[in-house]
Amino acid sequence: MDQSLRVGILGATGAVGQIFVQLLADHPWFEVTALAASDRSAGRSYRDAVNWIGKNPIPPRIAAMTVAPTEPGLDCDFVFSGLSSSVAGEVERAFAEAGYPVISNAKNYRMQDDVPLLIPEVNPDHIGLIDEQDWGSDGFIVTNPNCSTVGLVCALRPLADAFGVELVQATTLQALSGAGHPGVPSLDALGNVIPYIGGEEDKMTTEPRKLLGAFADGEITPADITVSAQCNRVPVKDGHTSCVSVKLTRDATPEAVREALRSFASPLAGKELPSAPETFIHVDDAPDYPQPDRHVNRGDGMTVSVGRVRPCEVLDIKFVTLVHNTVRGAAGGAVLNAELLAQEGYLMPRRARAAARA
Repeated sequence: MDQSLRVGILGATGAVGQIFVQLLADHPWFEVTALAASDRSAGRSYRDAVNWIGKNPIPPRIAAMTVAPTEPGLDCDFVFSGLSSSVAGEVERAFAEAGYPVISNAKNYRMQDDVPLLIPEVNPDHIGLIDEQDWGSDGFIVTNPNCSTVGLVCALRPLADAFGVELVQATTLQALSGAGHPGVPSLDALGNVIPYIGGEEDKMTTEPRKLLGAFADGEITPADITVSAQCNRVPVKDGHTSCVSVKLTRDATPEAVREALRSFASPLAGKELPSAPETFIHVDDAPDYPQPDRHVNRGDGMTVSVGRVRPCEVLDIKFVTLVHNTVRGAAGGAVLNAELLAQEGYLMPRRARAAARA
């Protein structure tokens, strides 16, 4: 990058917004120049407005920044959205119409036909959908998937490429941090499993078909894959675990599946994106791995772990995946999306972008 890009964070005081702050504090390409949150936070310093839940102190420069209202006019080149889906739809549209690229963690535009649902190692070509968008300006929206979908699809991509995937059964064990802060009441969470997470199963059954779909002629043909999901909240702080069974198009042994996962050639290789992990998929051989408490921070939270690869008595192959839900599955995934977009020329200073459009 010849120069750093100025970044705004929408929903900066929320749980995902705080992860954005931490990940961007020393980013080599992006500089946080605007923080936006609700009316009750606007006008206050970030340190006074936020209920900080991070392990490390707020970066001093960011702590002193004044929180702005969540509306266009922010002094930045593009924005990350950590907004709740209850408000994200209207707000993200307003920013796109005002000419801001919006890199969103919210669900509102994920399944819109002309909006990329992006995992850079899985479907980088889908950024071509940006060219199909028209918000009446040079703004656009790019989304990252639901946090539980991310771990599943990262494991499915190598298998779909090597053998074909037809059917998927996934049972998730999802961390408490996935519910935000303060999240699930302690008396509901401790020593308990909650076998329902609103809207989660619907996302897991629909999003993989778009993510693994083929992009051509300005549109995506969804992958012909059927996914059945059962989603559970468990008393783990960070890390979504999924127990997955798959039916493959072509026969494969567990050894061949492990090799396909290990040898998968990430399309980001050689691009030197700052947030891309050295190892995209880590394959565990130990019979009791992966475990959230031990392995969730692999690759600074950006590596997806896969273990317990073995024959399935009902389908063909079964395995376990682990993903850091607030990093790879949320803010970190969005930052990696922005890095890819910057390298591919979709992000640039606002004046330069407006001149290029003209």
